[in-house]
Amino acid sequence: MRQLTRIIRNTALLAVAAIVVLAGVLLLNAFTHGSRQIQVSAVPRVPIDQQAAAARLSEAIPFKTISNFLNPEQDAEALHGLQAHIAKSFPAFHAAAKREVVGGYSLLYTWEGSDAKALPIALLAHQDVVPIAPGTEKDWQQPPFDGAISEGFIWGRGSWDDKGNLYSMLEAAEQMAGSGFRPKRTIYFAFGHDEEVAGQRGAKAIAATLASRGVRLDFVLDEGLLITDGIVKGLDKPAALIGVAEKGYATLVLTAHATPGHSSMPPRDTAIGMMSAALARLEDHRLPMQIRGTVSEMFATLAPEMSGFNRVVLSNLWLFKPLLLREFEKSGPTEATVRTTTALTIFNAGDKDNVLPGNAAATVNFRLIPGDTQASVTDHVRSTVNNGRISVEPFPGNTDPPPVTGTSSQSFRTLNRTIREIFPDVVVAPGLMVAATDSRHYAEIADNIFRFSPVRANSDDLKRFHGTNERLSIDGYADMIRFYRRLIENTAG
Repeated sequence: MRQLTRIIRNTALLAVAAIVVLAGVLLLNAFTHGSRQIQVSAVPRVPIDQQAAAARLSEAIPFKTISNFLNPEQDAEALHGLQAHIAKSFPAFHAAAKREVVGGYSLLYTWEGSDAKALPIALLAHQDVVPIAPGTEKDWQQPPFDGAISEGFIWGRGSWDDKGNLYSMLEAAEQMAGSGFRPKRTIYFAFGHDEEVAGQRGAKAIAATLASRGVRLDFVLDEGLLITDGIVKGLDKPAALIGVAEKGYATLVLTAHATPGHSSMPPRDTAIGMMSAALARLEDHRLPMQIRGTVSEMFATLAPEMSGFNRVVLSNLWLFKPLLLREFEKSGPTEATVRTTTALTIFNAGDKDNVLPGNAAATVNFRLIPGDTQASVTDHVRSTVNNGRISVEPFPGNTDPPPVTGTSSQSFRTLNRTIREIFPDVVVAPGLMVAATDSRHYAEIADNIFRFSPVRANSDDLKRFHGTNERLSIDGYADMIRFYRRLIENTAG
């Protein structure tokens, strides 16, 4: 009995010792990894005529530049109107830069630099917008295409995505050109006209034009991740995430083939039944969640800035990764950062209640994390569906994830420093852009690609993105102008 008691006591002591050692390792990892934030002093806030700038942006909203993949001429008149407004609003910049129209409606400005040996850069934005969801017009506090200025905001579709970025770039360039500034390196301002429908006619044509001229870019900056406040749990500062990676885009069209016939004599396998089962299997067998590459670096950068248990978790992913992934799986936005997502978006079958359709078609959209490819996702779909009577075909415009930009480059450090100079209260970290941007079309001619919009946003603001009551604060818009001005100074001054 004494021996048994001694064994139990020793086992308990070993367990306590193991717990103490484990706790020590966890705390050591959490509190010995120092901050990765660079030390930067805030720069003086450049005076901005906020009301005048807001008025110019508000005047751009009524141009309904709603792009349409199947009808590319749909917004032609609106694009011409918007471009005339741009030319009228920024005369000093237009006098300093060369303007070209590419792909019918996209704009390419070349602001020639004084040093021909310096690699040029490109600032990207897009002119087009998404439509208003039918039936939701009445839910807007201000009419979506009036461009109203109210309660300290510029309201309307495109105020944030992406006319806000476009006009703030031009406001900054206008200020600088008006004061006699000439960039040391050439700056391209590339404004596509069909980003919301894959950028095949706009950004892709601009990139091809630059490539044909032998242009090599040091970096491209496009719309992207934001300055989020109160969204990252455990972080008591706003997080400015720079998109150094972007998901790929793969839409697959599945078609189930069956024999059409009378509904009174249905066969065992119908087109709709086969397709329904296939789609259910795809939702039940999604691609695995993974923490790797950019997402892993993001966590490592944010961890030292966090407090409490969140810091311990992110500093010890070797132990807590399953726990973290379970938390991420509870929310669509967080899950999208760690998984190639599966989204069932279109279903078509049948045209009469008593006729069995010969075909049923469904469209499934995947957003690919770096490391996955169109080929690997297509293989996953075919093996998961496992039905030879269902064909799988790619949709035009699909792309693999573009190359990941390293955070050790001088251009990343300059962008990092610029953000901290204009927004001194933020934590800067690399991140993964879960949506697709025009920047992916520049992968062949750019050494570095960044996706960042200098806009502050909370969880309520994110719902407005492509949604109802899109708006941009006038104060925030002024900071966007300051950001682009400072970026030009830091990179081409």
